[in-house]
Amino acid sequence: MPCYVRLMGKEDIAQVTEIDREAFPTQWPPANYQRELENRLAHYIVACDAGKTVEEPRVEVASRRGLSGLVSRVRQLFNHEPFFGKEPPPSRRRYILGFAGFWVMADEAHLTNIAVWESHRRQGIGELMLISIIDMAAELKASIITLEVRASNTSARSLYGKYGFTQVGLRRGYYISDREDGVLMSTENISSASFQAHLQHLKQAHARKWGTALRQIAR
Repeated sequence: MPCYVRLMGKEDIAQVTEIDREAFPTQWPPANYQRELENRLAHYIVACDAGKTVEEPRVEVASRRGLSGLVSRVRQLFNHEPFFGKEPPPSRRRYILGFAGFWVMADEAHLTNIAVWESHRRQGIGELMLISIIDMAAELKASIITLEVRASNTSARSLYGKYGFTQVGLRRGYYISDREDGVLMSTENISSASFQAHLQHLKQAHARKWGTALRQIAR
């Protein structure tokens, strides 16, 4: 399945919110991605299916004063150029397979979330986004990347370990919904020669396995 990664735009909020609700059903209140996109510290990407479009979905947008949400159609406010031609007209959108985000504070990038539709997991999409985030963090002059992951999420911990993340701490009862512990993980210096050599090897292996070449993210 050909897919590509690009920066998230406001026109993507509806699909991203649906993925968020499936991936993090116990998280309350749900993330406000419109506010996140306006945050200069935050950076978000989406993985799109290069050959599939969907009708523009509706989304509940919470008011900033905390009043009840209202249903509105998300309109295209910004148009990021993808890698496979132009985006479809506003009535049709590229089908989003997953999304990821991180904050950059000083020389540290902190991965806040990464999620893929359950029906599209184990297809290399989450790994592709992780590679993209590492590259973006390096471009933004971050030295390390940190994250928290559920102690029970062995598949995610294995993926992070593959990319050089190691456990550096444990946050007891970190997840409010069920008081599960959060494992704090961190990379070494992502600009070091050893880290970059390992990353290049993993990029090549990913491309061979999934047939998806990593391209520069559209700005």
